[in-house]
Amino acid sequence: MSQRVEQAYEQAGRRGRIFSATFTKKDGTKRSGAFRLGVRKYVNGIGMSYNPSEKDLIVAFDMNKRGYRMLPLDDRIVSVKVNGKEFLNV
Repeated sequence: MSQRVEQAYEQAGRRGRIFSATFTKKDGTKRSGAFRLGVRKYVNGIGMSYNPSEKDLIVAFDMNKRGYRMLPLDDRIVSVKVNGKEFLNV
């Protein structure tokens, strides 16, 4: 992951800021949306069956679809926009 994108995720994580991200899904299609880190709503208490960080993923809440999504931390991420600043994965 590029250091700029890592920096964007860190900024988004502070105080639960909403950010937009564009990335390529595993099937090759592009996806973008508004996300937020650190959301605890809609959690059922069971937990996940795997550790997302082991698969280079980060858990984010999709503000539009009201559900959790896994965002890639690798080269599949195209851009992240936080606070009006766009961080490109170059």
